[in-house]
Amino acid sequence: AGSPRSSRPRLSSFSLPTLTHPLAPQLVDASMENNRTFLYFAYGSNLLKERLRLKNPSATVLCVARLKDYKLVFGNHKGLTSDRWHGGVATIEHSPGDEVWGVVWRLSTSDLESLDNQENVTLGAYSPVELSVKTKGQELSCRTYIMNSCVYAPPSPQYLQVIMMGAQQNGLPMEYQDKLRSIRTNMYEGPLPVMTELEQVLWRTESEWKRTTKHKSASRTHKDFYLWKALKL
Repeated sequence: AGSPRSSRPRLSSFSLPTLTHPLAPQLVDASMENNRTFLYFAYGSNLLKERLRLKNPSATVLCVARLKDYKLVFGNHKGLTSDRWHGGVATIEHSPGDEVWGVVWRLSTSDLESLDNQENVTLGAYSPVELSVKTKGQELSCRTYIMNSCVYAPPSPQYLQVIMMGAQQNGLPMEYQDKLRSIRTNMYEGPLPVMTELEQVLWRTESEWKRTTKHKSASRTHKDFYLWKALKL
């Protein structure tokens, strides 16, 4: 962690290793598993563990899940471009025959407020909803978020990259990863503070992995890295 900032790799250089639902999702206050934890279905940038844990440190992965009859879209609340990501951000909308893959996380209720704040719930940008989801034969009730008054807009390349890294990290189906990769971006090339913060976290994580495995090159695959990381966490 003591290397000069200029020597740190940019985020682009990091090598990262059947659901059912109500047709009308229910607005929820907590979607609690019990009084201490709740389940959260992530489909956007929070697919990436390091991104979610920037503000929600209790998050632990439970499983990969598929949401039927919804599709992933990008846009901004009332057309107001995201200051954080400089482009459209992810949401889901009902679309018979389509599907959205994502990750179910278990979080402490102590992180509920920070997760809502991340999704700008108090500002009205997103509403928390409860979806009944099924994965590997198990039915789960999960909290997720749907944008209000969405005006479609392409995402920034950086935002899409974080989503793709999360899809890789969690082993989402390759066909779905290819679909993500084909999404057009707005080609934004300016600075994003959240990306700087995320790059620092990933740099420390990868440096620790290389020291522990005594592997000094960057030739190992994302599976090697994240299998090791999963054991550490």
